[in-house]
Amino acid sequence: MRWHKLVPWSVALLAVVAIQAWASATGDQLVYRKKYAMGTVFEIVAYGPSPERTARAIEQAFTEVIRLDHVMSDYIPSSDLSRINRTAHYRAEPVPADLYKVIQQSLLYSRLSAGEFDITVGPLAHIWKAEIRDGTVPTEAEDEKLRRCVGWRKISLAPPDRVEFRSPCMAIDLGAIGKGYAVDRAAAVLRSDGIECALISAGTSTFYAMGSPPGASGWTVHLRDPSGKLSPEVHLSGNSVSTSEQPLNPEPGKAPFGDIIDPAQGVPVKTSYSVSVVAGSATASDALSTTLLLMGPTRGKALVKKLPEVAAVWISRDGKCEMFSTGPRISVNHAAGQKR
Repeated sequence: MRWHKLVPWSVALLAVVAIQAWASATGDQLVYRKKYAMGTVFEIVAYGPSPERTARAIEQAFTEVIRLDHVMSDYIPSSDLSRINRTAHYRAEPVPADLYKVIQQSLLYSRLSAGEFDITVGPLAHIWKAEIRDGTVPTEAEDEKLRRCVGWRKISLAPPDRVEFRSPCMAIDLGAIGKGYAVDRAAAVLRSDGIECALISAGTSTFYAMGSPPGASGWTVHLRDPSGKLSPEVHLSGNSVSTSEQPLNPEPGKAPFGDIIDPAQGVPVKTSYSVSVVAGSATASDALSTTLLLMGPTRGKALVKKLPEVAAVWISRDGKCEMFSTGPRISVNHAAGQKR
């Protein structure tokens, strides 16, 4: 599950203070807008010399996000993803360029993680989300049957635009990468409209920073800390951070719970960690945060070691913290115990 809990928009408030002081000298002004899309709230704070022009650029970025929702959503029956989930079994179907690219990138993360990241968990995610909604727990037989539908190697791509499922019951779920891709596309739209400095948030779980606020080296983003002890933060400029966390089961000790599925076990992963990942793109940070939550700190740090300009921090509910970085710096409260 992506971290949907809304926190105070401290980033924007800090930006207001900095930008107001700078605006009198440069004429640039802050513009903030938000839009509900992809089942969450997208927020953009940007600044430029013309508030009207900046606001128009932000609205165009939101229009792009909404367009992508109608391409990648598995909740919208008419979306392109829903269409191939119905029709691409043993049949190569044409798809829009964005969907092809997201699936292609997803398979790269599947290879990189030896299958820990797997967008074909759609059938399993569907039945376990029912548990979150109404408490319906799938039987072992139902879960076992759907596990046979899963497997990233059963996706076949035929350039430039065709996708085939080599399984009679496969379904793709892009919840672990789609919002990140939408954030990257929103940033591209802002750049094309001349915006150089902005911060984009998708549900406060994925951020992408363009440029940096005046007088600062980057945008300060406060990260998820389930322990409430460590106050982790990162300074972004031209890169992204995403956080993944499995929700707490309201009935501890009962059935597995959550919507981040372990593809090997066929059930929601059980972990006390929240994972935040810094990477060069929102697509990468989004996909890697899910991957590293599934892998855990030991195997996850071994994966991060292979990736340039990536950092990850695992924080448990009891305050245990483990980090690894090949470049970016994540700051935590060093007074608390920490393991690197």
